[in-house]
Amino acid sequence: MKVVVFGGAGDMGSEAVRDLVETSKVSSVLIADYNEKRAKKLADELGGKAAAARVDANHHNELVELMKTADVALSCVGPFYRFEKKMVRAAIEARTNYVSICDDFDAAEEAIAMDGDARQARIVVLSGMGWTPGMSNVLARHGINRLDKAARVNIAWAGSADDSEGLAVIKHTLHIFTGKVPTYMDGKWKNVPAGSGRDMVEFPDPIGKIPTYHVGHPEPITIPHFIEGLQEVTLRGSVIPLWLNNVARTLARVRITDTPGKRDLVSKMVHTISPLMGLGGKGVSGLRVDVHGEKNGKNATVSYTVADNMKRITGIPASIGAAMVGAGKVTRLGVVGPEIAIDPDEFLAELKKRKIKVHIE
Repeated sequence: MKVVVFGGAGDMGSEAVRDLVETSKVSSVLIADYNEKRAKKLADELGGKAAAARVDANHHNELVELMKTADVALSCVGPFYRFEKKMVRAAIEARTNYVSICDDFDAAEEAIAMDGDARQARIVVLSGMGWTPGMSNVLARHGINRLDKAARVNIAWAGSADDSEGLAVIKHTLHIFTGKVPTYMDGKWKNVPAGSGRDMVEFPDPIGKIPTYHVGHPEPITIPHFIEGLQEVTLRGSVIPLWLNNVARTLARVRITDTPGKRDLVSKMVHTISPLMGLGGKGVSGLRVDVHGEKNGKNATVSYTVADNMKRITGIPASIGAAMVGAGKVTRLGVVGPEIAIDPDEFLAELKKRKIKVHIE
């Protein structure tokens, strides 16, 4: 299969590219990036299957033409609140299967709204197939499958400041801590203040137990949408070092990050000065998924924890998802979430091959 990776020379996309090149059923990987120099450097390094092309994700026709050359288009172009709708629209016009690591709740809502057009184009649109969302959704489905009846899914992540370098990650962090964000409680969607709902969550070492907060991510939107019968789906996140959470919440409270333009400006400033600040962190990022329900007539919980480099736990699931879509293993057309598109047992087996350890309790 031929795969084009948009943003493939970036922080997360490059890891997906590296994994795709090592995937036997992938015949070629086109690294499509605004930074052509960096894309060519990566293609030269990987050789063989890899090639490079320049693309501007704001130019619809460029996107469509490149997508037409591939069996699967994988997007790592963030921030997704700005680009996901554009990418999905281009995939629909190109009639090319599409996968992304979209991690913004409002972008996920926009993608779901395009389900009818995607079905009519007879393509798969797998939005949110990275770390969180992505791995989180598939692990949630695995836990639901292990219970007789599932009622609640509680997801939490911890992102280390020294675990990523991309500007889009900073924009995303400011976005998800701003305004009100969706959660799913008592069998219905609710909007809660971003940065509220403080909850102490235990992650694997070296992260440990830290406070997490409601933030704007797709899981509370997509999981109840695609899986019926759940009463609760929550998503909380935290940035390490912990004082950065307070910075993000304070900036939001004084309305410094309440528009895309303001977030762009603040993000560039943070991206410029962060190497000088020695922000620190834990060197890895973490994920925890707890699925609560019933088993054999008794209350039961299945828990999953992961701690690894953010690039690996984002880029590798994206690569696995793209390869599964390209191999025809996702048969439901239209816009789908990882929780219904990806076989959880096969996914866990693929993670194990790549030495990503998922602890199950």
